[in-house]
Amino acid sequence: MNRFITGAAMAALLMGAAGSASAADWFPISVEVWDPPFDMASPRTTVDYAPLAKASKPWEICVSFPHMKDAYWLAVDYGVADEAKRLGVKMQLVEAGGYDQLQKQVSQIEDCVAAGADAVIIGAISYDGLNNLVADIRKKNIPVIDVINGISSPELSAKSLVSFGEMGAKAGEYLAKLHPAGSDPVKVAWFPGPAGAGWVEAGNTGFLEAVKGSAVEVVETKYGDTGKEVQAALVEDTLEAHPDVNYVVGTAVTAEAAIPILRDRGVTDQVKILSYYFTPGVDQGLRRGQILAAPTDSTVIQGRIAMDQAVRILEGQDYFKHVGPALTVVTKDDIATFDATSTLAPDGFAPIFRVE
Repeated sequence: MNRFITGAAMAALLMGAAGSASAADWFPISVEVWDPPFDMASPRTTVDYAPLAKASKPWEICVSFPHMKDAYWLAVDYGVADEAKRLGVKMQLVEAGGYDQLQKQVSQIEDCVAAGADAVIIGAISYDGLNNLVADIRKKNIPVIDVINGISSPELSAKSLVSFGEMGAKAGEYLAKLHPAGSDPVKVAWFPGPAGAGWVEAGNTGFLEAVKGSAVEVVETKYGDTGKEVQAALVEDTLEAHPDVNYVVGTAVTAEAAIPILRDRGVTDQVKILSYYFTPGVDQGLRRGQILAAPTDSTVIQGRIAMDQAVRILEGQDYFKHVGPALTVVTKDDIATFDATSTLAPDGFAPIFRVE
């Protein structure tokens, strides 16, 4: 592994000087490696990650996302597409349209493989629902990389993702520190995302564990797709049922949707907002003081690493089987100094579905 573990001082120098997380300057970067892989409870080590300089041939990489309805997945798209260009490989990206479209995701991936994909990168709709598909693809000796969301199959080739349990826990810990046991109780409406998705179940568990024993009371938990209309409706319904809530906490889309709703209701002083991941809307909300805090999982970097893992496997190079960027929490008080280039696509970036 030594040839892509580099000095931390150089990493800090390069990342600190970067104006954007472009193909030329995104690495080396500090990441965590799980060993044994595919178990979030496994011990971790911190290393500095650098990808291959170039692929030996223009491999065809299939990438599947649950949807492209929000800026979170746009950032992952930027990561995989820009890294494919840097490495000199081809990429075909398909998106299913929502977390209720598992069979469409399966069908799209099957079509991708049938069209000649050399490797598949999957942002999964379901934690367990793609396991048969993964097994079928692996029988063809095609690598499968799990990016962002989590898949339970032990037959995966690699994972490029963080613990969404820890993402939820970091949001919960932030809230618990504001309202420790013995302080005045506060009521929280919690919106973890679409039921059944691996990242959502993990995030829900992490958040609830983190607030346990504090003065935080979760009075409502609402699951739903991460489309803005769905999340806005859930927030509206919850505020009707619980007009005395103090916090709306949930997905980045929930946080973004809640800002105008709270403003229109005239309760921005009463109800505060936290997100448990990071998007441009969350970035803007933090800078304007409308959102208190959000952990970041370096979304762009996860996409880049997944693409590098795919190429490394195809070329028989050393690779980490289970890796993810270190998590940090960004607050409204330190957002001014946060470099978001590891997490957000550049301004004006349009979705890329094909790289030649």
